Amino acid sequence: MQIKYSYYLCLILCFSCSRQSSNFDFVKNQVEVKVLKDANNYLNLKPITVTAHVSSRSAGTKHDFYSEGDYWWPNPKYPDSAYIRKDGLSNPDNFVAHRNSMIRFSQISGALASAYLINKDSKYLKSLIKHLNAWFVDKDTKMNSNLLYAQAIKGRVTGRGIGIIDTIHLIEVALAVQVLEDSKLYTIKEVNPIKVWFSNYLKWLTTHEYGIKERDNGNNHSTCWAMQVSAFAHLVNNQKQIEFCKILFKQKLLPEQMAQNGSFPKELARTKPYGYSIFNLDAMCSLAQILSTNNDNLMSYTTPDGKSLKLGLEFLYPFIKNKSSWPFKKDVMYWEDWPTKQPSFLFGGLGLNNKEYLNVWAKLPEIPNKAEILRNMPVRYPLLWIDN
Repeated sequence: MQIKYSYYLCLILCFSCSRQSSNFDFVKNQVEVKVLKDANNYLNLKPITVTAHVSSRSAGTKHDFYSEGDYWWPNPKYPDSAYIRKDGLSNPDNFVAHRNSMIRFSQISGALASAYLINKDSKYLKSLIKHLNAWFVDKDTKMNSNLLYAQAIKGRVTGRGIGIIDTIHLIEVALAVQVLEDSKLYTIKEVNPIKVWFSNYLKWLTTHEYGIKERDNGNNHSTCWAMQVSAFAHLVNNQKQIEFCKILFKQKLLPEQMAQNGSFPKELARTKPYGYSIFNLDAMCSLAQILSTNNDNLMSYTTPDGKSLKLGLEFLYPFIKNKSSWPFKKDVMYWEDWPTKQPSFLFGGLGLNNKEYLNVWAKLPEIPNKAEILRNMPVRYPLLWIDN
């Protein structure tokens, strides 16, 4: 009986490994040319961290990440008073240098780590670790492991919990660190200080009042909080937070945000309903990609009342294939730039074994080099997300 059990267990494991390898090869074939081109362009770039730009409006130090609320503008009636909100309309005069530097860091990290996965050339990781050390280890250039001053609003607040969404761009950095560690080319002594930074930031995210408020926001911000916490927890092997995020997804994020038809009503109510609907589905599917195991596939999880990511993909799919059929109002900005390489249909296609979704993802245009689109696309190098 034991021999028979072991035999079937081996068959299951072999099938699982074969499927993972097949998924990796599919994504590799789709992205290899772009990854290597990007990585070679980034290979000799010097690190730029938060200390390279300082805003006089920041209440923090030069080591503190600082950004300003995108949709907040000067009051035309009272120019020197507190800013007023214009939902969906980004103020071009806001301070975005730190966010741009972080996005650049994310792009560099994702490309270099992905290139290493493709050809195992150590030169990519040699370049990567310089950027990682600059951001997380070197005392003169590193970023403090909190987000106390993100998405500030002139005349109102010096920082907000809602600003935590800015560090979705550290997710692929964390995945790149995992590639670096798995390579065995660097010692524990070299890798650990980087992981300590993520461990400290994870603790801040899960205990500070800003983090708690972001977790309980109830829309895409809550999804992005969980996506970050899950990724960082995986890197530092914090099983408690991983399990917490699984429960959060099943009991709150999915059932409370999704309608019975698979839409996200809170995102549809925004002035950019198309972009926000895509963004939240991307975040949920990316969260599922991080948290899913062979025994617990969140992509196919269904709530007692029938809500699932499968349902969400079915709702949005017709409007990804043909945006002109979108029955709701158009986005007030950047309507023409969506959709792009939406990871929801890649991860959904892989997790649900749906070739139609994989085909539509493969045919979608590459992510345009526009700040508004880049800040809403934390998944740029999907090879990092797929088990090899």
